[in-house]
Amino acid sequence: MRNIKLIIEYDGKGFNGWQKQPNKLNIQGEIERAIEEITGEKIDLIASGRTDAGVHSLGQTANFKTNSKIEIEKFAKAINSKLKKSIVIKSAEEVDERFHSRYSVKSKTYRYVINNSENGSAIYRGLEYNISNKLDYKKMNEAIKYFEGEHDFKAFKASGTSSKSSVRKILKGVVKKEGERIIIELTGTGFLYNMVRIISGTLVDVGLGKIAPEEITNIIESKDRKNAGKTLPAHGLFLVKVEY
Repeated sequence: MRNIKLIIEYDGKGFNGWQKQPNKLNIQGEIERAIEEITGEKIDLIASGRTDAGVHSLGQTANFKTNSKIEIEKFAKAINSKLKKSIVIKSAEEVDERFHSRYSVKSKTYRYVINNSENGSAIYRGLEYNISNKLDYKKMNEAIKYFEGEHDFKAFKASGTSSKSSVRKILKGVVKKEGERIIIELTGTGFLYNMVRIISGTLVDVGLGKIAPEEITNIIESKDRKNAGKTLPAHGLFLVKVEY
């Protein structure tokens, strides 16, 4: 039995998220179907984590077990030939049988993209969130540093989160400006449901001058969702990479 690790890029628009669900278009189901077509086997594709409806990926990691004799160099191209153009297997490699895409994760990096121009973009509208009011990205970058370290992120989780504990560790946070775009990046050992989108919404409030950067500490300590910013839309969010 071989253990195959895939790096996957996808445009989340039009998909009902990663997780397989009956009668709903999802990324996991599409890739499993493609693998079954080329191997003749029903497989169980395990991802580093589930992305929500509309969220994109530049480097989702997933693995599956197979008895297929297909050469590893040909696996990615073979799967891609059976997929929609909005999903691309970037690479496939054979890994140790103990490797598990979810349980072996050391860190994940997420990126939220804001177009901070007055009129937004026609071409990239499905890959970024347009905010026309000018944002102070330097203050946002000052504020994001308060999220670094281990904290109880209860104020930054959506209702319906199944996780028992809301304690998470952020290894690095940065806000940068690239032309008319403001990029929010967070690297952590794990994230709660909608946590990155809520943190991003809170940083937007900082950028608009509604809250001061140093107030982030009080919001975290309050553990009250009402004190944090709004949940930004899914289409501006990317899973960038997963480290093992």
